[in-house]
Amino acid sequence: MLTYISLCSFTDQGLRNIRETIGRSDAVRELASKFGVKMTDIHWTQGQYDLVVTVEAPDEASATAFSLAVASGGNVRIQTMRAFTREEMAATLDKLG
Repeated sequence: MLTYISLCSFTDQGLRNIRETIGRSDAVRELASKFGVKMTDIHWTQGQYDLVVTVEAPDEASATAFSLAVASGGNVRIQTMRAFTREEMAATLDKLG
């Protein structure tokens, strides 16, 4: 499984309905399984981003489809980054020769 970290910001809609954020996170966790994705962590944060979410996905297409499905709900804007484990980074560096 590949790991992705998403930095999320609430939209105006998401803020208007902020009291529902816990329930929405549960719904998003369930939605993830429809894409073969597992939401491993969610943290509500202070600062530039409102949420930091970690997911595991079998491939980039599944991770992207999941992010698009979440964003289409209109409650958050998402910036997603591929994250590498120590072992994955070591294998990448080995390819440098």
